[in-house]
Amino acid sequence: MNATVTAPTAGAPATGTTTSTTAPPSIAPATVTASLALRTKLAPTAPVLRAATVALWRPDGLRERYARYLAAMHPLVRASVPLLVRAAERCAAEPDDPAARSLAAYFLRHAEEERDHDAWLLDDLAAAGAGPSAVPHPIVVELAGAQYYRVAHEHPVALLGYIAVLEGNAPGPRLADRLAEVTGLPGAAFRTLREHAELDGGHLDDLYRVFDALAPTPALQTAVAVSALHTANLLTRLFLSLAEDTGGHS
Repeated sequence: MNATVTAPTAGAPATGTTTSTTAPPSIAPATVTASLALRTKLAPTAPVLRAATVALWRPDGLRERYARYLAAMHPLVRASVPLLVRAAERCAAEPDDPAARSLAAYFLRHAEEERDHDAWLLDDLAAAGAGPSAVPHPIVVELAGAQYYRVAHEHPVALLGYIAVLEGNAPGPRLADRLAEVTGLPGAAFRTLREHAELDGGHLDDLYRVFDALAPTPALQTAVAVSALHTANLLTRLFLSLAEDTGGHS
């Protein structure tokens, strides 16, 4: 259900003018879509997340920090397809829920779009002279684990909030070139950054179209917003942890 904000109608005519028996035309209300409401709720998180990103990509020690970033992101990306498939299965288990039926097709389509991206990260790590972590970063476990809980015990729509934050904070188009210049690493170490800089904007637009088409109830909008805000907080913590880390998890 979309909320609306109605602009005030024109005021009464000035004294001495002739009053028409026809009601003045009202200004059409501006519709606040579900996606716009979500973006508005996320807006205060942007400066904090941006500051964490600046700390992560600062030049000193960047070569080693970039390898740690890749190692941290690998298990997160590896969880993407199984999580999307699980969400689609959860939707299929709710045949009387219109939102779940619509979401299932989106989750399966997006799973195909994300397939094998974890392999890209392994290739990036190898090109950077590093490998995956034996133990996932604890914040990564919390990021993905919270979504498994929400999909299983709340509503699979909550996963949209998680995706919106991750793809809404995709790498910029010039980041890979700048990191390659600073770190001296070969271009092959930056495939994931380059690909996601191109892909995630379109993926985010698709997500917002799907979310709006659901005409979600206030309860479903809240589920998505809470998931998104939690994800933004965890992603900020992850980036700050990697920025401060000298080799282990903090």
